[in-house]
Amino acid sequence: MKTLLLSFFLAIFLISCQAPEKEVYLFSYFQDNGQDGLHLAYSYDGYHWEALKNNQSFLKPQVADDKLMRDPCIIQGPDQKYHMVWTVSWKDKGIGYAWSEDLIHWSEQQLIPVMQHEPEALNCWAPELFYDEAIDQYMIYWATTIPGRFKEGDTQGDDQYNHRMYGTLTKDFKTFSETKLLYDEGFNVIDAVIKKIDSSYYMFLKDETKTPAKKHIRIAKSDQLTEGYQLTSDPISPDWVEGPTVTQIDGKWIVFYDEYTRHNMGAISSPDLKTWTVINDQISFPEGTRHGTVFKAPESVLNKLLKVE
Repeated sequence: MKTLLLSFFLAIFLISCQAPEKEVYLFSYFQDNGQDGLHLAYSYDGYHWEALKNNQSFLKPQVADDKLMRDPCIIQGPDQKYHMVWTVSWKDKGIGYAWSEDLIHWSEQQLIPVMQHEPEALNCWAPELFYDEAIDQYMIYWATTIPGRFKEGDTQGDDQYNHRMYGTLTKDFKTFSETKLLYDEGFNVIDAVIKKIDSSYYMFLKDETKTPAKKHIRIAKSDQLTEGYQLTSDPISPDWVEGPTVTQIDGKWIVFYDEYTRHNMGAISSPDLKTWTVINDQISFPEGTRHGTVFKAPESVLNKLLKVE
């Protein structure tokens, strides 16, 4: 009996002493116009990226008339599922959603009609996901133009577009809170991504002003997820970039973005979120990469992805 008990407690001890599984960096992105769907790349150091599945799509878009899968944003929730949202169309009033347990097999794709209540809304672009432990809810947020809604910036963007950021909350991706304005500081804004750092929420956003040309990344900050964001930085990136995604590597904050007029990916680095340095010479991405989201996953997930042909 004593031997059995000793064996049992030894087994429990050994299990508790096992090191947590190694994590790797993954990057969800699209190519061209997003018509062929979700692409994935991986990296062990966070700087040099290799395409998975020979740079072919893992998931083809099925929803909306245009059937696009641009700006794919993936996060892992507390349910251990990978949740993804994306831009489905140039003109639709909804966004795409699907989930997966392994990034290989995906649920049925859904179209979430986040702006159907706004008859004049032109678009729903570049959606992102954030899970907030404090309220145990996901926030989906994106950029929409509603002509005439905001005067500031109305003549400084591309054609008729004058975006603002909107958001909705959900626990289960089945029921959603009322869509509300998330961010407006008097200029055309798109491609926002939120990171919670210490007790504050940092919004890395693109100033979409075309005249005079800006098209660069700035930071706004709030002590609440769903409101109160105010600019705290000058431009932190070069002009004419889009689709920022943020991670921390060895104590440094890294912002990757799409230098879409120069047809390559770029990045900046900061030790303190205040002083930023361009590090394009330190990164590499698969050919044809457009912007998306960097996230972490267990190495066992990557090992399965590497076997997909």
